[in-house]
Amino acid sequence: MNGWMVTLIVVLGLILFLFFIILITKLTITISLYHGNDNDNISIRFRAWFGLIKYKIEVPMIKLDEDGPNIVFEEKTEKGKEGQGKEKDKVKKETPEEMLASFKDFRELLQHVAGLHRIVRSFMSRIKIYDIKWQTVFGTGDAASTGTMTGLMWGAKGSVIGVISGYMKLQSMPQIAVFPSFQKAIIQTEFSCIITFRIGHAILAGIKLIKFWRGGKPKFQTKPLSVVSEKNQSV
Repeated sequence: MNGWMVTLIVVLGLILFLFFIILITKLTITISLYHGNDNDNISIRFRAWFGLIKYKIEVPMIKLDEDGPNIVFEEKTEKGKEGQGKEKDKVKKETPEEMLASFKDFRELLQHVAGLHRIVRSFMSRIKIYDIKWQTVFGTGDAASTGTMTGLMWGAKGSVIGVISGYMKLQSMPQIAVFPSFQKAIIQTEFSCIITFRIGHAILAGIKLIKFWRGGKPKFQTKPLSVVSEKNQSV
């Protein structure tokens, strides 16, 4: 057998091996959300290969724009190990027109993919979700209305957990709570969970989306969010 044939077989074997490793790679996503009056924070962490690959997105500030009915938020991304990776900070602005365009784009996607709900449901059935924690402190300043709203919140949380368990594989008992505050008006909530799935299942869902695509090229209206400022920092 010629040398170039051996080289070709080895290269093809390595490519197939790497592709197989990617397919079976488990991606772990940790989601944390906090809202307390004017203090908001959203953190999403991605981890694969036992922590060798890490990526983190933080949205620590969400507020209304003083110049108009826009939402301004600060986004922080970090690659690599915590405290040792490269950080990038962005302050972005989303207008009502951009929000509306996002809804229209989703409707456009529904029109172009036959059986989208079936594809999404099939993929989500492969997702495992752990350690759901959802605690809320709520009060209106009035004892009667606080009690009523507390009961409604318990029902709403139960419904959300029911939907999640119907689509994903719930691996542990969710910890949910609503604490009424009868003395003052307050709303404070914390939510966290861990989601895992194999990249191969996500790739398969993408292939199905392409397979059942119809109606030509969609006309998406969403544009990149306006970046107010950007700052890079290497740690």
